[in-house]
Amino acid sequence: MREFVFALEHESGTNPVADVLAAHPDATIRSLSCHVTEDHLWRVDHAEGSPEALEALEGAYSESSYCADCLVKDDCGADCEIKVLDRSSDTLVVYTHWDRTDVCTSVPHLALEHLGEGLLFETEREGRRYRWRIVLGNGTPIGDFVDALGEEVDDCTGLELLRLADVDPEPDAEGPLSREQRAALRAAVERGYYETPRRIDLSELAAELELPRSTLSYRLRRAEAELATTFVRGETGEALFPRL
Repeated sequence: MREFVFALEHESGTNPVADVLAAHPDATIRSLSCHVTEDHLWRVDHAEGSPEALEALEGAYSESSYCADCLVKDDCGADCEIKVLDRSSDTLVVYTHWDRTDVCTSVPHLALEHLGEGLLFETEREGRRYRWRIVLGNGTPIGDFVDALGEEVDDCTGLELLRLADVDPEPDAEGPLSREQRAALRAAVERGYYETPRRIDLSELAAELELPRSTLSYRLRRAEAELATTFVRGETGEALFPRL
């Protein structure tokens, strides 16, 4: 199996959910499930954040003009169903479903058309950045999918290709971090990003590494999360990679 990872970046005013996330940096959304057929798309999302952020997100999901993941900027005419499955002070779980019209398209629909069936989708949203991870079969060509996605993404949405790699269920010799995460973390330590006070800020470090600021931020956060998880599980005796 291989994984293809890329990110979309929504401009202000082009996506109501992205606008709310940009206004509430404490809020994040990850997909619990995402499924697609030729005529339908349905998914379950788990959002975390302050009560104010979650209230705003619930409103954004319910906007009549919003259809989850539809790349058509004008009214596509799709029948979209929204249901709140769970709500607490700091979490929101939302189910969305829409019936595809002749003009509707989305990342999962493009993937189904160009990559075939049997795909797994994983998404994370923070600010205006929308990260996709698609797990697909070995040898599946992705060129047509990337071209089609580029054609559907207009000037209001940026597209960044992050990674195409084999999916390895076991940690490599250097630990659970990816090569990109290790490089980002090493550069951050060497340049004094973690010192108090900092000798370099995130924007300066990203410029030195010739990376978008959002990409560097994402890699550092993922590396920090992996290291924290490894530390805590090591202290409690829990295996980081339990036998399945």
